[in-house]
This record gives sequence, structure tokens and C-alpha cells, in this order.
Amino acid sequence: MIFKEKIRKKFLLLRKKKYFAVDQSFFKPLLKIINGKNKKNISLYYPSNCEVDTLNLFKILGKRKGLSTSLPVLLPNGMMKFIQWKLFEPLRVNTYGFLEPLVNGKSVNPDLIIVPLLAYDKFYNRLGYGKGYYDKFFTQYLKNRKNILTIGLAFSFQKYKKIPISKSDVKLNYILTEKGIF
Repeated sequence: MIFKEKIRKKFLLLRKKKYFAVDQSFFKPLLKIINGKNKKNISLYYPSNCEVDTLNLFKILGKRKGLSTSLPVLLPNGMMKFIQWKLFEPLRVNTYGFLEPLVNGKSVNPDLIIVPLLAYDKFYNRLGYGKGYYDKFFTQYLKNRKNILTIGLAFSFQKYKKIPISKSDVKLNYILTEKGIF
């Protein structure tokens, strides 16, 4: 979709111009959800391209007993899986230039998935980088698992009036910005 590409370019530039570091207080609403919903297997992303930095969140979650953290690994068939990962464990660069765990790590089934995004709207739609990895995974994975939570991390300036969607796009449950969670 050409229109989606224009939005992607706009928000990639905007994020580079307006990016700011977040501290641990940014994640307080998210931690309440993790505690309240009793989530144990949390998947995050390794930050790049001026995304909300998740490394502080890895530090916080890494100190909690009974919690497991993971990162996505992109597979050649267009799908992805999640590999258990702790801060400072080895990573490799994938074909798109993103850091991911070594594929021989322990595969896990997350019950809360935190996703990056370029833009979002008030309807919980997200615009990603355009390869569809998360949407494909959600479509397949959420079929049999109704209690999985999906949360997008963004800056409030990434909000767009209405993200153009296709039937393969999957809505998020929550979006967390520096202004709170909705």
C-alpha cells in the first residue's frame, strides 16, 4: 500500500527528530498490567531506529523471580518465534539489521508480547515496518490462545488519526506512551 509507505517514512523521520530517552517510570503502567494479569513469559523487542528503549524494562523484569523474557527471531518462511533472552546474552544481526537471540536458544510461548511500532491510532491499530511478521504471528498464535496480551510501545507524537488497515492487520490490546496506557 503506497499510503502506508508514506506514513512509515513520515514517522521514521519524526521519531528520529523527536526521540527522547525514557526512564523506568515510563514502564510503571505496564508493570501494573504484568502484575495484575499474572503474566510470566514476557516478550519484548531489542530497540533500534529510535524506538522506545526496552533495555530498562529488561533490567526491571530480569530482577523478578518467576518471570521469563524473550525476543523475537525472524524465520526464513516469513514467520517468527520467540527465544528466551536475558540482558547481555549474545545476539546476532538478522537480515533486516535487527538484533535477535541466537536461534539455538530456548523457544518460548509468551503470554504478553510487547511490540515496536512506527505509528498507532486510537483504535489500537499499529503500523510496523511493513514485513508483517507480528501480524502473521498474531494471526496464527492467538487462534488458540485468547489470554495473550499485546502491547505497543510508542511516543505520543507517533499517534496518527487513522492507520489504514488490511484484513491481515491485528489490533493491539494496549498502547503505552509517556502519557500513560490506553
